[in-house]
Amino acid sequence: MNRSNAEILREYGPFTGVDNVHGVTYDGQNVWYASGDKLNAFDPASGKTLRSIEVAAHAGTAFDGQHLFQLAEDRIQKIDPKTGRVIATIPAPGGGGDSGLTWAEGTLWVGQYRERKIHQVDPQTGAILRTIECSRFVTGVTWIDGELWHGTWEGDESDVRRIDPRTGEVLEVLEMPPGVNVSGLESDGHDQFFCGGGGSGKVRAVRRPRRGSAPGRRSKRPGDSPSK
Repeated sequence: MNRSNAEILREYGPFTGVDNVHGVTYDGQNVWYASGDKLNAFDPASGKTLRSIEVAAHAGTAFDGQHLFQLAEDRIQKIDPKTGRVIATIPAPGGGGDSGLTWAEGTLWVGQYRERKIHQVDPQTGAILRTIECSRFVTGVTWIDGELWHGTWEGDESDVRRIDPRTGEVLEVLEMPPGVNVSGLESDGHDQFFCGGGGSGKVRAVRRPRRGSAPGRRSKRPGDSPSK
């Protein structure tokens, strides 16, 4: 297992009126983050907040190239980002103990915090397609170039780790500085992750370790085929 210190490239925020940052996602241009009763978008180049959608936003956030998905208590909401309207809901696999959300392979991947699990979920029905056992609390999930990464937060320690999607074995760990927590995770599709900062009210950009692209699964980015 490779272990190294996380390289924080930039901090965004703290954002005005935001007590906690929960889920984080990226739509190819803007970063979205959940803050309890709103979904907020900002420009990662300038850090400027662009808009907010008033919707229950308690945990993980995802984007499938067209719609936003947002964990709200024991359900996952499908949201039209143009209108802010919730157009569908499905049950969340953790029944309210869910803590991370991303889109890959045409499905949703949902972290279950205290159970230390990641579920692959049918986005139409909420049915669990498979489950990956993890070794630490899950606080964010993302796929990039065939790699499955998740955030952790236990006590005052957080990291971002790459795991084997078949066995849950930890392959690589990026350790955050003491007191810097991860409460949401998404790849930008290239060389960095966006990490929710919990009660700091911040989002942080963290460098993804460089390597050759791996075959297989990729994170959904705008323009990717729906099947990915």
